[in-house]
Amino acid sequence: MGLFGNSPRTVHIDAPSVELKAARAPWSLWADGFGKLGIRAIQIIVVVAVAAGIIFAIQQLTIVTIPLVLALILASAFAPVMRWMRGRGIPSLLATGITLFGIVVLLGAVAWLIVWAVNDQWDDLATQAQNGFANVVSWVQTLPFYDSVASQLDSGAAAIRDFVTSAQFGSGALAGVSAIANFATGLVLMVVVLFFFLKDGPQMWEFLLRPFRGESYERARRIGDKTVSVLGSYIRGTAMVAAVDAIGILIGLLILQVPLAVPLAVLVFLLAFIPIVGATLAGILAALVALVANGPVNALFVVAVVVAVNQLEGNFLQPVLMGRSMKLHAFVILVALTVGTVLGGIVGAVLAVPITAAVWGAIQVWDGPDLAARWARPKHLAER
Repeated sequence: MGLFGNSPRTVHIDAPSVELKAARAPWSLWADGFGKLGIRAIQIIVVVAVAAGIIFAIQQLTIVTIPLVLALILASAFAPVMRWMRGRGIPSLLATGITLFGIVVLLGAVAWLIVWAVNDQWDDLATQAQNGFANVVSWVQTLPFYDSVASQLDSGAAAIRDFVTSAQFGSGALAGVSAIANFATGLVLMVVVLFFFLKDGPQMWEFLLRPFRGESYERARRIGDKTVSVLGSYIRGTAMVAAVDAIGILIGLLILQVPLAVPLAVLVFLLAFIPIVGATLAGILAALVALVANGPVNALFVVAVVVAVNQLEGNFLQPVLMGRSMKLHAFVILVALTVGTVLGGIVGAVLAVPITAAVWGAIQVWDGPDLAARWARPKHLAER
């Protein structure tokens, strides 16, 4: 008898019907292989959307983001100087002032050197360029297809004249004035931010790490230290390599009596901060100046000097001076340069490689001081 006087009844559950209902549940569509692929695709779309939003925000705020990144890189490069002065008992404020003054003087000296050298030799180069252009025109007149070339040159000159006299040229000039104003604003902001990074950089980083605890805190500390180390090593090593390149090419240009040797050497120094592409551009510019001023034979000698200096850089200077701070494959560097140029122009090309190196450095210390993230480890270390 049951509790209420009825006989107990046994309930029979049809197992196939339960499985069928479970299979018809909405979430079961995501349980098979195709469903997992869909989930992964949605995750990728979300990550790409977030990354695109971040990149868009950075592009809209370049007047803030670029000075911040430049200040961080310069502060990382001069971090050993700050540590040395603080270790000698120099007050933090005084050490910051000395370092910041030295950075400003160094950057100002490079800019002044370019302007002075160009103004000093521009008249000579312009005269030689006019003579070289006249020789080229005389040579073109001897060609059988001169008439078609001449008509194209005339149409091109007319188009240039129309552009200069149009309203579009005026708007372009106003845009140039706006760009100069933005540059001045960004420069002032970079100097101010650099002052605080030099003076209170470690304290500012500790403040940002307050939400982290335990292993997350240790990982964030490792990433911060590695980022400063990689950025500083990259800038210092690249600056030394660029200085040697510039001096070597300057000596070659002076021996070959190429005009604008000093500004070309300074340009070599600056373009050296764009790996692979910068050296090629500097060599092309130097060869073109030599071609216009001194003729094709002299230009070939300039190309030989540039190639020799680049070989010295690639086979000796880079491995010795850069060490392991830039363990990036050439393919990765080219991709980073392309992406940086598309997103940020010349500034993006300069910043792309050190940022990529810093990201890779953070991955290398993700799970420990000398232990990379699991997916980035070699096969024999993947199980550690």
